[in-house]
Amino acid sequence: MNTFEFKNPTKIIFGKDTIKNIENEIPNDAKVLMLYGGGSIKKNGIYDQVKAALSSFDVLEFGGIPANPEYAVLMQALKVIKDENITYLLAVGGGSVIDGTKFLSSAALFDGDTPWDILTDKIRTEKGMPFGTVLTLPATGSEMNSGAVITREETKEKLAMGGPGLFPEFSVLDPQVIASIPKRQLANGITDAFSHVLEQYMTYPIGALLQDRFAESILQTLIEVAPKVIKDPTEYTSAANFMWSCTMALNGLIQKGVPTDWAVHAMGHELTALYGIDHARTLAIIFPSHYKFNFEAKKEKLAQYAERVWNVTEGNTDDKAYAAIEKTEAFFQSLEIDTKLSEYTKDYEGTAEEISKRFTDRGWLGLGEHQDLSPEKVEKIVKMAY
Repeated sequence: MNTFEFKNPTKIIFGKDTIKNIENEIPNDAKVLMLYGGGSIKKNGIYDQVKAALSSFDVLEFGGIPANPEYAVLMQALKVIKDENITYLLAVGGGSVIDGTKFLSSAALFDGDTPWDILTDKIRTEKGMPFGTVLTLPATGSEMNSGAVITREETKEKLAMGGPGLFPEFSVLDPQVIASIPKRQLANGITDAFSHVLEQYMTYPIGALLQDRFAESILQTLIEVAPKVIKDPTEYTSAANFMWSCTMALNGLIQKGVPTDWAVHAMGHELTALYGIDHARTLAIIFPSHYKFNFEAKKEKLAQYAERVWNVTEGNTDDKAYAAIEKTEAFFQSLEIDTKLSEYTKDYEGTAEEISKRFTDRGWLGLGEHQDLSPEKVEKIVKMAY
């Protein structure tokens, strides 16, 4: 196991009817900007619960943050923050709203030329404007980590940012909120969380026995509850396990002491930027090809995953490793997630070359756990995913 440091300062408030507790977490004298997405929270009762909890505060609202948090929209919110002297942010939504809020937390205190530099120059945010979250869509783990991904339609880019100043001060997780989420979004959430675990687990053995079993337990839980959540999201036990698995998949714990990959996310982000494909679905497109292309480097961990998570006991290491790839792809497909780019767009010719060029232009010359995945190799993987 590698040497590591771990600190996660986010307070989690988990359980039924916990949204009302946010009134105890925000400073009394705060001027709050409540941020949300397309307005679904006004239909499912979450908006009313949040507004009731904030009744004693000075509150402004900013709605309309899109599914991939768009830089131009966030710049409008940043103007409100500065013009109205906002001192506290509250994200009410899923990963996109929370990621957008993290960008605003950083941008509100940024003294550089333009806030986009935070992403292009990979500037770590050491201190941001304080914020909390009310999670409405489990998927990304953004409610308990310090990372974010922001989209810029103007340049067809989707870039990541982060830093210790971007942990939420608190996050409210009430599993009851998933009752009104459409099945497509539930499937996306399950796929996204599953993918997050794979990126931190599917590398090579390093003697991190507990970390492996943490990761495997999250994968096993997601596999178990997925059909139940899709069938009946009002069933509390499954909803609770789904929500907590999504948070634990990317709150930083399972990546400590182990090598991590994240090349699939890098490629997937480009497919979202180019075609607008749901983030989780871009990951399902890339994973099978990525594992087949890097089979020799990953087969020991793939075989372990096959044995422990999918109960594959027959065959040698190679057999089990191939079975793991097949089982993973079949799992995504069981959620009605297509796993080929051609199933999302007929205009895919040249995509691999474009992504390879983008990575070269950015200086992303060695991705993956060994930093040996060149743009040329990325091009081959994306072509395999057509």
